Amino acid sequence: MTPPRFGTFSIVAFDRDTATWGVAVQSRFISVGSVVPYAEAGAGAIATQALGNVTYGPEGLALLRQGLGAAEVVRRLTGADPGRDERQLGIVDAKGGSASYTGAKCMEWAGHETGDGFACQGNILFGPGVVRAMARTYEATPGDILDRLLAALTAGQREGGDRRGMQAAALYVVRKGGGYQGGNDRWVDIRVDEHPSPIEELKRIFQIYDMTNLSREDPATLLVIEGDVAQGLQHDLSILGYYTGRLTGAWDAPSQAAFARFVGEHNFENKARDDGKVWPSIVRYLKERAQAEAERRTHTAPIVPGALSRGPGAQARGGSASPPPSRKGPGSS
Repeated sequence: MTPPRFGTFSIVAFDRDTATWGVAVQSRFISVGSVVPYAEAGAGAIATQALGNVTYGPEGLALLRQGLGAAEVVRRLTGADPGRDERQLGIVDAKGGSASYTGAKCMEWAGHETGDGFACQGNILFGPGVVRAMARTYEATPGDILDRLLAALTAGQREGGDRRGMQAAALYVVRKGGGYQGGNDRWVDIRVDEHPSPIEELKRIFQIYDMTNLSREDPATLLVIEGDVAQGLQHDLSILGYYTGRLTGAWDAPSQAAFARFVGEHNFENKARDDGKVWPSIVRYLKERAQAEAERRTHTAPIVPGALSRGPGAQARGGSASPPPSRKGPGSS
């Protein structure tokens, strides 16, 4: 049986300012994030695709770990592979050197484009504009490597992307100690394994991941919790059942307790503050949840008496309030 060919476009990149390596990928192939991206902090990042040779990942990282440059690693991996004509490969090394390889038998359109600190590659694409748009967008987009990788992926899709359509996408980015509570180097590791619009879904998931685990918001955007901001928070917390007081706009003890419980139950301790200010991302997320709850009450029949008038944060009848959960790790999700 002939192994499936990947109709895939990807970008591997390195950010010198933060010593961060990453891969972003989309494909009309289920769970592409489990096959294409490899990265190791201090070594580099790799994307292996087309008739993907998954040994390129661990073997390539081992060579990068030895200090070899991207071009040499590509030469060694493909030179030792009798199936290289059907492979595609992109690499950035520890210093930001980049190299790509597209085998002569990769399905059209197939090709790549490299630049300073990044490499874009794709096969079974709508045309050469896909990797060209990815490269130009990565170079021109402001922000950190996460913003730039996601922008490049979006640009590739807007130029047609995989000509068979969309199915899966992934974002994998590493930096030393960047993982959860510094326990590993996986700064961002998210995937969409099967979805009609995987890049948009990846971006939606990333927004929540960003709020929960990262610290990228500009402190200059913090909002003081007073007046309309306070009243808006009270309103949305009341719809969700966390707050039962009046909508006064005064950020009093009951309002603060309700907000703290919301933050804790949604695993946003990373965004918790005690200075009377709030991150805009939390305000937006809370408003979206409140709007969704209002929609549920409008269109969903009650399962139990009173269900439609009580938000998910409401106290259980006959019980007492639970304290805000502590940050325990994956088990608290």
